[in-house]
Amino acid sequence: MKEIKYQNLTLNPMTMVANDWMVVCAGNQADGYNGMTVSWGHFGSIWGRKSQHNLPTILVYVRPSRYTLKFMQQEEYFTVNVLPAEQKKALALFGSKSGRDMDKFKAANLTPVFEDETTYIGESKYVFVCRKLYTGRLNEEGFNDPEIVSESYPLKDFHHFFVGEIVKVLVDDTQK
Repeated sequence: MKEIKYQNLTLNPMTMVANDWMVVCAGNQADGYNGMTVSWGHFGSIWGRKSQHNLPTILVYVRPSRYTLKFMQQEEYFTVNVLPAEQKKALALFGSKSGRDMDKFKAANLTPVFEDETTYIGESKYVFVCRKLYTGRLNEEGFNDPEIVSESYPLKDFHHFFVGEIVKVLVDDTQK
């Protein structure tokens, strides 16, 4: 993997999030880690600092039942991993099995890499290392379209969400 500037990315975040899916990872080797498939999220920018206007950010959503949530809540950093198309089975496993019950990395034959105070997947095409800026939770009162609640949240298990500043972008330097 090699590091590049986020300004040099040439990808479509809309298709990457919705169609290609991604794996969010959090945690570390000493205290534990996990990852889960996500197909809801946002790339963009918000806020700023004296040194940088409009921070590059990723917004990810995690249901309260997911094992990954505890790692997202306790850690300062998380990663968003885009896997190659041939890893669709791994993406399915990371989205359907719980890290409480199995080592998903081992089962999917993927390599956890521990770096930058977090975990990422060594076989990724892209890795976005993010520092948490904001944590929140969706609530029923915030929905203007009640059909979204009835279709997406029949159990009222509203997602937690995390805004992460993209602090590093890694790309697979073996891909062309």
